[in-house]
Amino acid sequence: MVPRSLKGCSLLTLEELSSAEIEYLIDRALDLKRLKRERVFAHNLRDRNICLVFLKPSTRTRAAFFVAASDEGASVEFFEEKDLRFGIKESVKDIARVLGRMFDGIAFRGFDHGVVEELAKYAGVPVWNALSDDHHPTQVLADMMTLKEEFGTVSGLRLAYVGDGRNNMGRSLMIASCKMGLDLRIVAPKPLQPATESVLQYLNCRAHPGGNVNVTDDVAAGVSGCDAVYGDIWLSMGEEHLVAERIPMLRHYKIDSEVLKKTNRSGSIFLHCLPSLHNHETLFAREHPDAIDTSEDLFEGQNSHVFDQAENRMHIIKALMVATI
Repeated sequence: MVPRSLKGCSLLTLEELSSAEIEYLIDRALDLKRLKRERVFAHNLRDRNICLVFLKPSTRTRAAFFVAASDEGASVEFFEEKDLRFGIKESVKDIARVLGRMFDGIAFRGFDHGVVEELAKYAGVPVWNALSDDHHPTQVLADMMTLKEEFGTVSGLRLAYVGDGRNNMGRSLMIASCKMGLDLRIVAPKPLQPATESVLQYLNCRAHPGGNVNVTDDVAAGVSGCDAVYGDIWLSMGEEHLVAERIPMLRHYKIDSEVLKKTNRSGSIFLHCLPSLHNHETLFAREHPDAIDTSEDLFEGQNSHVFDQAENRMHIIKALMVATI
């Protein structure tokens, strides 16, 4: 049962969803995943039109929205940066009102979080944040879905997020932890740790008594007892010029099988939001071999659930679109 009507609601950050609403979306996504495997499609979005505004390139997010919409019977139109020149020839406010008159929902993937906020303010239809510099809610919803799929629950689990703790992933995971009762450890070098006031802000507003966030620069202590260890690429899109600065800070935070063993739990899993540098198959990895964030044996091993996460992006996005449209 829907905790409240999500119809017409936007999703800009996970702060806008209650714990019960997140649980509902996860359970709906798990059900839609089961139905898809049985080749059963309700076409809940038949005769609907979805707009994808992607100012940043994408693999998983773009594919997830396209397939989710198609499965449910919707049509999709894709706009790149060159198609919508926000603030150059037309204001965000005006573009939002045009798109809102023509589409039933808008997914936005870009940089400045203020742009997606303005889209949602003026579009008059649901707007979903498919990634901004500050938040990545659909990814973390998929992460929570993957944890529930593997362990049967999210509440009470322990998760170590290793790498750059200041980015949109770290922030969104902190919010989810405080809403879902997850014990989150952010394991990062001191210059890449979230600000103390940011951590306290989420802890002071936590909606679940079991939710917790701890920050440490000690990998062994951070992953000890964890059910899952989560990695991220060290250089987000647009940060490639920082490679000389980031590698010295993060080279001791590479996740390999030895790190997973430090959880001291036989059933611990490895998660990664992708892309990951785990071998030398890409041009960037060949040019910067020290930027490898994950060992190949761990990435390809039986404890790795990274492609479950990737697939679950599509199922959770489908649940989100169906619930809000």
